[in-house]
Amino acid sequence: MSTTAPFVPVDVPDALLDAIRNFPSGRVVEHCGKQWSASPFDFYSRCPQCGAQIKLRSFTAGAELEDVFDAVFEWMDQHRADALVNERRKALASDSE
Repeated sequence: MSTTAPFVPVDVPDALLDAIRNFPSGRVVEHCGKQWSASPFDFYSRCPQCGAQIKLRSFTAGAELEDVFDAVFEWMDQHRADALVNERRKALASDSE
């Protein structure tokens, strides 16, 4: 990936920002009358009761909110992105104090 790509402004709906801010850190899965927690990014989870593999995310042509996170995670794999992320986390933390 190029680190010198030009910035392209994109209109981001407020509803998307709200959905990201309120995105859960876990997902409750139920099978065989048993409930457990899985990562919201997992495509599959295995039932602890019967061992069945349960599909959690769809493979449709349409994008899901999890796909937005996947794109951000891919961006974070770029050279020096971790430093930028850490700088922004610090700024956000100081803004909320």
